[in-house]
Amino acid sequence: MITILVVDDDKSMREFLELILKRERYNVTCARDGADALLLLKDNIFDLIITDLMMPAINGLELLKKAKELYPGIKVIVITAFGTIETAIEAIKLGAYDYITKPFNNDDLRLRIRRALEIQRMEQENILLKQKLGITDGKWDIIGVSSAMQDVFNLIERVKDTRTNVLLYGESGTGKELVARAIHYQGTRKDKPFIPINCGAIPENLVESELFGHKRGAFTGAVENKKGLFLEADGGTVFLDEVGELPLQTQVKLLRVIQDKKIKPIGDNAEYPVDVRIISATNKNLRELVKEAKFREDLFYRLNVIQIEMKPLRERKDDIVPLARHFLDRYNREFSKSIRDFSKETMDILKSHFYPGNIRELENIVERAVAIEATPVILPESLPADLVRTGEESGRHGYTLDDIAVRFNGVIDNLLNTIEKGLIEDALQACSGDRTKACTLLGIPMRSLRYRIKKYDISD
Repeated sequence: MITILVVDDDKSMREFLELILKRERYNVTCARDGADALLLLKDNIFDLIITDLMMPAINGLELLKKAKELYPGIKVIVITAFGTIETAIEAIKLGAYDYITKPFNNDDLRLRIRRALEIQRMEQENILLKQKLGITDGKWDIIGVSSAMQDVFNLIERVKDTRTNVLLYGESGTGKELVARAIHYQGTRKDKPFIPINCGAIPENLVESELFGHKRGAFTGAVENKKGLFLEADGGTVFLDEVGELPLQTQVKLLRVIQDKKIKPIGDNAEYPVDVRIISATNKNLRELVKEAKFREDLFYRLNVIQIEMKPLRERKDDIVPLARHFLDRYNREFSKSIRDFSKETMDILKSHFYPGNIRELENIVERAVAIEATPVILPESLPADLVRTGEESGRHGYTLDDIAVRFNGVIDNLLNTIEKGLIEDALQACSGDRTKACTLLGIPMRSLRYRIKKYDISD
C-alpha cells in the first residue's frame, strides 16, 4: 500500500489531509512538525511527503532538504498559505516535486498526488529495468534471435552513447518502447529520467501544456504553474510514442525546442534551458504524412537522424518460440503454475499465426492459455478459437482479418475511399462493434478510427 507522510503544525489541517488521503485508500502517517517528521523518516520508508512550509524549529524547506538527503528519490509536495515566487523557486531548487498555495482545491490536490506517485512508480520501474538490463544474452532483456533483431541490437550498441535523435518505426506491439528504454539505460544518460509520452493519448488541447508546461492563469483551468514533461526529463530522454499524432501547432514548438534547446511554457515570457535526447516512435508512414502536409518536413528530418526499424513478428518467425517460452515463464510465476511447455500442435499453431497485434498479441495469447490450462502442457484447446481457424474469410471484399490489418498498416491513405470504408466496416463487424479491438486489428489509434467512422457515416 502507498504510504504518505503528512507534516503540518496545524492539527486541523493534518486531520483534514489525513481524511482526504485515507478516502483515496492511502496509508497515512502524520507529524506535527519537521523534527517529528525527521524521526519518522529515519525509521520508516514513505512514498510521498506532503509538508507545510511555515513550521517552528524545522520548516518545510529544511525538512525537504534533509528528506532528499536521506531518500534522494522521494517526492515532496510543499503546501503553504504564505506563497511567494521566491519560496516556490527555492522549494523547486531543493528538489520539491510540487508547490501548492492555500486554500487549495481538493480535486486538484488529489490529481497532483496521483501524478507525483505515478512519476515515482515510473522511476522505480526504471531502476528495476536497469537492474534487469543485460540478463538475456547481454541484450538488455529484449528477446530476439532473428537476424532482424540482431541488427536492432547492433544499432542500439552504436547509438546508445550519442545524443543523436532516434526514430523507431514499425507496427504497434513490436517492442519500440523497450528498445527506446534500452538505448537510454545503456547510454550516458542512464542515471537521468526516461519519460515516455503517448502523443496519441493526450487530448489535442492539452498536448502543449503536457509537454512544455504552463503558467498559472494561462488558460481556463490553469490554477497553478505546471512543470512540463520535457523539464521533468531534463538531462535524460523523452520518448515520443505515436509522434505522428502530434498536432501541427505543437510540431512547430517541438521543432523550436530541438533547435534552441529551450522550453517556453504556455503563458510564460521566460525561456528555460533543457537538455533532452528525443527518441520517437511511429506506426505510420511519416514521409506520406509530410507529403500530405500533416507532418512538418523540417521536424521529420530533425527526428529521423537515426532510423531503427522494428520488423513485425510475422517477418521474424524465429523469435516466436523463444518469446512464447519467455511469456510462459512469466505467467507461470504470476499465476503460481508449473506448466512445462507447449504441446507440438500448439506450438505449430503459434508459429503459423499471422500476429496482426505482434508481440503484444502473442503475450496476450500465452497469458490466457496459462490462466486456463489445467494440464502440464499448453494444449490447443487453451488457445483462442480464432487462432486455430484456417482459411476463414471475413466480409464482402474477400479479405481475411489478417489481410485487413496488413492493408491498413502504413498504406491506409493510399487506398480508395470505397475500399477504406469497407475495411473499417469489416473490422467492426469482426469485432462485434468493439472499437478498441477494431483499433488493434487495424493498427490505428482510436482518434483515427473515430474520424473515419464519422467521415464515412459508418454505423457500428
